[in-house]
Amino acid sequence: MSKPNVIILSGYGLNCEDETAHAFNVAGGVSEIVHVNDVVAQPKKLSRVQILAVPGGFSYGDDTGSGKAYANKLKNHLTEQLLAFVQKDTLTIGICNGFQILTQTGLLPGALTYNDAPRYLTRWVDLTVATPNKKLVPPESPWLAGITELSLPIAHGEGKYYADEKTLATLKRAGQIAYRYIKGETATLQSLPANPNGSLLDIAGITAYNGRVFGTMPHPERAVYFTQLPHWTLQKEILQRANQPLPKFADGLQIFKNAIHYFK
Repeated sequence: MSKPNVIILSGYGLNCEDETAHAFNVAGGVSEIVHVNDVVAQPKKLSRVQILAVPGGFSYGDDTGSGKAYANKLKNHLTEQLLAFVQKDTLTIGICNGFQILTQTGLLPGALTYNDAPRYLTRWVDLTVATPNKKLVPPESPWLAGITELSLPIAHGEGKYYADEKTLATLKRAGQIAYRYIKGETATLQSLPANPNGSLLDIAGITAYNGRVFGTMPHPERAVYFTQLPHWTLQKEILQRANQPLPKFADGLQIFKNAIHYFK
């Protein structure tokens, strides 16, 4: 089977398209970075790909709120095409600003608002896909197949996930909570709290459309290689002393590999 095709949106302040495209390519896909204006001009581009990615960045300088202006661009020109795309057997991911954009378009429920700590945060976080109790249904998303825990970096000022009680109950019942912040190795090494922004239920990512649409505040494309880990030199020393081989890749790559494998 041919390699799955991926469109990475760009333009108006999105700035993580290169590393997102690289992650998909390393995972075995064929990525194309496309300015949103080109998709507006040629909306049939979406019908020719299997995966759509809205990467991180600071679209429109975060004016009027993170993701709002870019989401309006999509809603004003591509609503019909986006709905048709996500309703097919395709995959969509929104990373950080892309997650904010997907919530603003209505493709994902809830909203991302200002961190409890009123500032921009950049650090590593630990995540669990497992559920803390029987009241939460485990997620069934192609993006997260075979993943239980992972560590990824964050970089945001408006990353607190918020939704009303009814929406939160639906997310829990339907297994739409993709993963949650936990106190793991990297948070412990940095002496930082597990939840970096005050997200309700410690939510770091959610899904919709049977798990095929995935929004994540942490950046998996920034955790593709072992040497990107914040403690890779320590890990290298530990592995070498134990006469163990050094890994080439890190946790984030598996998310992209899962997406590519879905179409094989």
